[in-house]
Amino acid sequence: MGTRVSYPVEVKMKAIEMRLAGIPVKQVLEELTIRNKSQLKTWMKWYQNGELHRLEQPVGKQYTFGKGPEYESETAKLHAENRYLKQQVEVLKKYAELERKWSRKS
Repeated sequence: MGTRVSYPVEVKMKAIEMRLAGIPVKQVLEELTIRNKSQLKTWMKWYQNGELHRLEQPVGKQYTFGKGPEYESETAKLHAENRYLKQQVEVLKKYAELERKWSRKS
């Protein structure tokens, strides 16, 4: 049985951003040295469900349903929420750009 690998939040977010940009799974796995495609699939599911707090959890740690991590302060919680909302806006901008490219090709 292999050892568990803990990926930093930055690697997880980079992998998600790469997939949202349309980069193939195999290339993302190779560039970021991620062992298994199911791991990337899980991160994408968490991202799409708005469960970004799960990207910060340690290996094997599962939060109780409906609960996220403990934040040091209300400010830290707001910063995390702000980061999530900014990422959502970026995704929508990228999608709008892709739609424009698609409509030009037609």
